Amino acid sequence: MNSLNIASMSKLKLPILLVMLSLSVVICHAKCICSLQSEHVPIIVKAGTQHSGNDRSVSMSANLNGHNLTVSFSQNIGEVSVEITSLSVTTLYDVSVQTPTAQQFYIPNAGSYVVTFTLQNGDEYYGEFEVLK
Repeated sequence: MNSLNIASMSKLKLPILLVMLSLSVVICHAKCICSLQSEHVPIIVKAGTQHSGNDRSVSMSANLNGHNLTVSFSQNIGEVSVEITSLSVTTLYDVSVQTPTAQQFYIPNAGSYVVTFTLQNGDEYYGEFEVLK
């Protein structure tokens, strides 16, 4: 009877080991995807329309961390309108902030977006970014 138990246990070893190995690979892959989506991704701010001739893009920054977009202004450049739209031109946010400051926005859905900064004098700056699932 002991020889039957040992034979049946040795037949079960391989499937159990394969299941455990597969599970560890799946968990590792999921953890890797989460860590990739939680990296801070800088967004390049470009000049759009400039009326004043002074480039203020160096005083603006935007970073994406998963679904969280953080915009910050390092200098006092007055009141700035911050608008976040999807590429299908759906507006998610349209707020005015007094600089210097930082503001965080939650982007609920995956997709391509544009953040636009409009200064009081009409100068516009923008940055394009992609939110992953």
